[in-house]
Amino acid sequence: MISRSTCFAKNQQEEDLRENHPYFDTPLFTIARESNFRKFCQLLVEARYNVNTKDRLGQESKISRYKQGHKFLGLVTYLDWIMILVTILSAVSMSFETPDNRVVDQPLLQIAEYVFVIFMSVELTLKIFAHGLFFTPKALIRDIGGAVDVAVFFVGLIFLCWLPRNVPANSVAQFLMLLRSTRPLRIFILVPDMRKVVYEVCRGFKEILLVSILLVVLMFIFAIYGVQIIGGQLARCNDRNFYNDQKLCHGTFWRELYVSKMNVSGADPVMLVPRVWANPHNFNFDYIGSAMLALFEVLSLEGWLEIRDIIMDRMGPEHAIFVHIFVFIGTLIGLTLFVGVVIANYSENKGTALLTVDQRRWMDLKGRIKLAQPLRTPPRPENSKFRSYVFDITQNRLFKKSSAVLVLLNCALLYKPWKANEKITQISALISSLFTFLFLVEAAMKCIALGFVGYWQSRRNRFDLLVTILGIGWIVLNFISISKVELQEFSNTFGFTVIILRFFTIAGKHATLKMLMLTIIVSFFKSFFIILGMFLLMLVYAFAGVILFGCVKFGPELGRHANFKTVPNAIVLLMRIVTGEDWNKIMHDCMVVPPRCTRGGSYWESDCGNSTASILYFCSFYIIITYIVLNLLVAIIMENFSLFYSNEEDALLSYTDIRHFQTVWNMIDTGRKGIIPARRVKFLLRLLRGRLEVDAEKLYKHMCYEIEKLNNGNDVTFHDVLNMLAYRSVDIRKSLQFEELLAREELEYLIEEEVAKLTIRNWLNKCLKRIKAKDQTNVIKNLQRSNELAFFREAQAITTNESLKRTTDNMGSEEERRIKIFDDRQQQIQKDVVKKKLDRTTTLPTPSNDFNNSNYRTQAGIRDTSIEYKGVRRPMPQQLQQNISLTLSSDESYPWRSWQTSNFNHGRKDVESWWANQFQMST
Repeated sequence: MISRSTCFAKNQQEEDLRENHPYFDTPLFTIARESNFRKFCQLLVEARYNVNTKDRLGQESKISRYKQGHKFLGLVTYLDWIMILVTILSAVSMSFETPDNRVVDQPLLQIAEYVFVIFMSVELTLKIFAHGLFFTPKALIRDIGGAVDVAVFFVGLIFLCWLPRNVPANSVAQFLMLLRSTRPLRIFILVPDMRKVVYEVCRGFKEILLVSILLVVLMFIFAIYGVQIIGGQLARCNDRNFYNDQKLCHGTFWRELYVSKMNVSGADPVMLVPRVWANPHNFNFDYIGSAMLALFEVLSLEGWLEIRDIIMDRMGPEHAIFVHIFVFIGTLIGLTLFVGVVIANYSENKGTALLTVDQRRWMDLKGRIKLAQPLRTPPRPENSKFRSYVFDITQNRLFKKSSAVLVLLNCALLYKPWKANEKITQISALISSLFTFLFLVEAAMKCIALGFVGYWQSRRNRFDLLVTILGIGWIVLNFISISKVELQEFSNTFGFTVIILRFFTIAGKHATLKMLMLTIIVSFFKSFFIILGMFLLMLVYAFAGVILFGCVKFGPELGRHANFKTVPNAIVLLMRIVTGEDWNKIMHDCMVVPPRCTRGGSYWESDCGNSTASILYFCSFYIIITYIVLNLLVAIIMENFSLFYSNEEDALLSYTDIRHFQTVWNMIDTGRKGIIPARRVKFLLRLLRGRLEVDAEKLYKHMCYEIEKLNNGNDVTFHDVLNMLAYRSVDIRKSLQFEELLAREELEYLIEEEVAKLTIRNWLNKCLKRIKAKDQTNVIKNLQRSNELAFFREAQAITTNESLKRTTDNMGSEEERRIKIFDDRQQQIQKDVVKKKLDRTTTLPTPSNDFNNSNYRTQAGIRDTSIEYKGVRRPMPQQLQQNISLTLSSDESYPWRSWQTSNFNHGRKDVESWWANQFQMST
């Protein structure tokens, strides 16, 4: 995978070249970079299906049910899809070509050839005008794939222009036809995933080459020993009378012919044949090339027993040790090393071999999550007692085990072949009919318990129902065939077919079998492009085999059922070679040369083979398919086995945890749609337990915010929530790879920042509410205090008037003395009032809103409350402000600063001015 830094550096380099070199990124050095014609060609070349799930407003649309199908359509551009289709149709037309059905003689095949060449001409022209041929960032020939594209086009164009009618064996025309047979390789180039498979294989070709050299050296050493010890010692005379005498092995003799292995009466036919001193048919050690070919066949474990037996027969038992030692070293050590290198190389190129233990566990966890699906079981029907009772029965573990036992007993009826008009077959059919009725009862109970809609949601239930319906149809057919003998054979075949299909249903009823089936299915999907690539290689070899060996005469192994006369026959034969079944014998049959064959003017008129072509063809196919491609499949299966059969204790999330999440999901997703509103995820998170349990104080807000922003507040899927929980349940610094770690850390940083903002905003809102409530309380207290002061003044005035009235009435003669006493008292009262007011106004209340007299303190000793007897003289504002300042400064420990900061913005002077104004207003 190309990193971001590499892509950035590459893009920066391209921008620098565009600025400094005027002809850079200029197709054919004539088409301008920004020309409308080039933009139009780029539009045609780069147009593809939009896989983006966002709508026009930028909002995430609902998850499509066919998401994988949409991704598959967006895999390549529309132009590449058209060319893939054209290439497939061309390959189909080529499969009809045989030595007797040639393109030159068939107009339809010529039309298909013209169509392919025309379409490919248009494709290459558009790509050259859009991206250039050479020396541009997206040039057509910028790698081996582009060169192969151009080569395939020119080969097809030359062949179409030439259309040779006479093609001799080993000629240029035949070589051109062999190059034309590589046309299906275009699909490797057009499909990115297949190109990636080839890249991963070829990327580690160095290690594979080193192991191959090691095996070749090993074969060369043993071949030298064989040439020196065994060379020339294996030849014998074909006449048993002179088996070991080379000097007398000449002339002719009568040889018996065996046309049948049966013992028939009468003399055997004989034929006069020449005596020949020759080596064994398929191998010899006379020179180094034939010796290495024989050892390569031994290395494949095909025909090595035949070589050993011939050596023992003609040279003695002690020489058989040579073959056994080579088999042990070459096969058990050399080939095992080769297989290990191929698997390790694939894992390293894919990146799995370089992962740490935690990263490997994370990869396994992502694979498990991808396979996990919401449970399709509807909730228990509480509104109906009968359905609830049936639901409890069908969900009981004993019921499920009983169903599996019935399936096994039904399959046990196939222990003997079902034949018509046999009593045992009729008894087996009757018992199988009873089992089918039991399966029908099971399906009916599940439909009652789950409802038909809920029953149909499960794919396993659909398959069970289909097999049950087929079983009912077979029962009807079986009763009809009782009176019609001609239908009994078909009825028996249909019956055991239904039983075999029923056996597959047991895989979903046992956890281990289910895991095994999942391993097979996942391995198939992961290796789909490898299997497709292997089939394309086999198709290329089949086309070449028809051209090279389509007319070779039959031999011991090459015959009516195994030949290269047509492409379908060639594919079947190559499938046999993939398994390694007698591939070496077929190779030797294709090496037939005169005088055992007859040559002709064209290759279709000759029945001879080609020794060199046969060795290259069969050995290369066997190495590529058997030793490389099949080992890649082994690597994928091993990877999936580690995914499903890893230790539960080592797994980051076990199957028990995932099963618990599925159960909790079903509690929230009552409609069984696989999606829920984002606002309901918070309830799901609070219900989780075990490893998936969420810490409400630390992660709850972060996870809720992540889910809300995942699809812009729209519905979220089962896998969205499970993936989010998986990320939160691991240490991302240990489990994630670099690119994924950067993306995840960036996402978590944004989530942390947004959650912090929301937390601060909520805290400020609460503080503002408390401040508003506190201010309202202070206003009410101030109003109450003002009312008390007014009431006190009014009461003082009333008391003063009453005192004056009593004094006027009671004191007649002593008026002057009484007036003097009254004046003294009035002055004393005013002094006391001024003193109390100063005490109240110069002392700051505490933040606890306690306005009792105990919270007010006075500093009377430092105040100046000058009062004259003729009336109260108010102090000057400057003097009062100084007194207040001294009062506030006298107790620095008093917490007036926080109250001052929340109500004033200009500090201490504002406080002093405010208290001075309050005092003046109150007095």
